[in-house]
Amino acid sequence: MSDGDGFFDELVTPDGQPREAYADYFGWFASEDVKRLARKSAEAETFFRRTGITFNVYGQAQADERLIPFDIVPRIISEREWARLSKGIDQRVRAINAFLYDIYHRQEILRAGRIPKELIARNAAFLPQMLGVEPPGCVYTHIVGVDLVRTSADEFFVLEDNARTPSGVSYMLENRETMLHMFPELFSRIKVQQVSDYPTRLRKSLAASAPQAANGTPVVAVLTPGIHNAAYFEHAFLADHMGVELIEGHDCRVVDGRIAMRTTRGYMPIDVVYRRVDDDYLDPLSFNPESILGIPGVMDVYRAGGITIANAPGTGIADDKAIYSYMPDIVEFYTGEKAILKNVPTWRCSEAAALAYVLDNLSELVVKEVHGSGGYGMLVGPAASKRELARFRAKLKARPENYIAQPTLALSTVPILTRAGLAPRHVDLRPFVLVSPDRIDITPGGLTRVALKKGSLVVNSSQGGGTKDTWVLGE
Repeated sequence: MSDGDGFFDELVTPDGQPREAYADYFGWFASEDVKRLARKSAEAETFFRRTGITFNVYGQAQADERLIPFDIVPRIISEREWARLSKGIDQRVRAINAFLYDIYHRQEILRAGRIPKELIARNAAFLPQMLGVEPPGCVYTHIVGVDLVRTSADEFFVLEDNARTPSGVSYMLENRETMLHMFPELFSRIKVQQVSDYPTRLRKSLAASAPQAANGTPVVAVLTPGIHNAAYFEHAFLADHMGVELIEGHDCRVVDGRIAMRTTRGYMPIDVVYRRVDDDYLDPLSFNPESILGIPGVMDVYRAGGITIANAPGTGIADDKAIYSYMPDIVEFYTGEKAILKNVPTWRCSEAAALAYVLDNLSELVVKEVHGSGGYGMLVGPAASKRELARFRAKLKARPENYIAQPTLALSTVPILTRAGLAPRHVDLRPFVLVSPDRIDITPGGLTRVALKKGSLVVNSSQGGGTKDTWVLGE
């Protein structure tokens, strides 16, 4: 392996020497039989299938349930690199939370002209129902995923923010569990920071965010849309590992000004609901009246301070990719500091000059929907056909405000296991952050998503990507 293709290779230097973070692993791998490792890889797939770690692909038949491919070669990050990343993640999450509080209260950032007012007023993710609402502990973003990409030894970029309902943490945990099971000798040889305590830390963080109405030990529950949701496995997984109830909307009702869930002993009040239901379906009395997935009346109880909703309704505006383009300003406005983590340069297609540039250079750019996620509705210019480019050009002209564009980054590569041995593939990283009124807790590592196809830059599982265990060294 080498990075002679112009991409930063996280495993080896240009002269083929292993980088410091990979030195111990590289020595171990050199002594291993590739055929044995191939058998281990097949074992991992069997384990994931037996555990039920699958997901449904949107737009496909219900029966099209897929296994996310897992690569057994870990992605390794040094303690020094992680310390620098953590500082930047902490700063960004603090800024996002402050931004959300401001947007739903005094809107100082709009008054200061740092963000255009119409970007908020016309944004579907902005919830007028949240204006003036005080979330318990002033926390909006209890669980955040920050997607990062690396382009050189010292350069990381934030690709996007996930403040609404970030997913994937169950894969992070199962990836580690699988690696511990298959290669226990590696963890004796190499000191890796643990992630297995994430469910405990999540429950403590949620409990610390309980409203004043809570009596004694806060009661936490996970609200799921149900078994047909693509991420249902994760909802059940987290509820089980936190030791809390997994509930659906029809399991709950308002009792004495509180939200209560049905149990074998009658209805029990809930203090914190970790909801995996989108805003629009959360409460049919406040949002979509046709929704059968949410809890009728939960917003009234929330506004009265009777329950904590994690994440808070309305946080989705921080995921908006047009808002993302202003994040360096947002960070500086609320922290008084320059952003530690850089944004990817972004053209807002709603602006005439930016749109003209994007249309002229479409074959070289990545174009995304401002509300898009999961790799859907995205154009990767260098990999697109003439027909795809023409179709996207028409979309941009018809609804330019619906898109942003970015340069095609030279994403770093990490090794995956192939029949011939190790081969480089492009990756991103989603660290998971827990926010409570008194602290920000960043899990060491996160979910590494890998583009398994040679040369591909698209890592999303829905688009054929896989995952791998992420090791942060030092313990």
